[in-house]
Order: sequence, then C-alpha cells, then structure tokens
Amino acid sequence: ATKIAPATATFRVKPKMTKHEIKEYLTKIYNLPVKKVNTANFAGKRKRAMGRQKIVEYKYKDFKKAFVTFDDSLKEVEESVAWDRNPGRATEI
Repeated sequence: ATKIAPATATFRVKPKMTKHEIKEYLTKIYNLPVKKVNTANFAGKRKRAMGRQKIVEYKYKDFKKAFVTFDDSLKEVEESVAWDRNPGRATEI
C-alpha cells in the first residue's frame, strides 16, 4: 500500500466463486479488510500435440482471477498471506 494507491492482490479462484464468496473467504479465514473485489473469467489455452499417427488437441481448464482491493486500515501485509513471490502467476484459493 502506498499513499496514493491502496493495497491490492490477485488470486486465481474457482470459476463458480462469486465476488461475495471471495470477500467472505478472505475476511473470515485470513482476517483481511477487503474493500472491493473485481473478477475476470479466462478461457483455458487450447493446445495441439503432434503424434505419429494423428494430431491430438486438448485444452487447459478455464479459470477466474479475483482482483482484490484492501481497505486503508491494511498497512503491512504478511508474506505468507498476500505477497506474491512469482508476479507472473496468481495465487490459487
């Protein structure tokens, strides 16, 4: 969190979870002061594998990302709760 922007985090969640369920989960389990939750649905990538006899097509699972904005009361975030060690990938809930 900075003086200009509040603390935010990105989580990878199950596609059936709603914004209310995500907020409730984070507040009850981790005691985080959630201010706002935005979500985005993503389609899994489609891949082709070349076999000897034929081409095999498959698809990764669809997923949803939750972009969580925390309340101003959150000053420091513990490493184990919300700090993403690998910024390219979201944390799975």
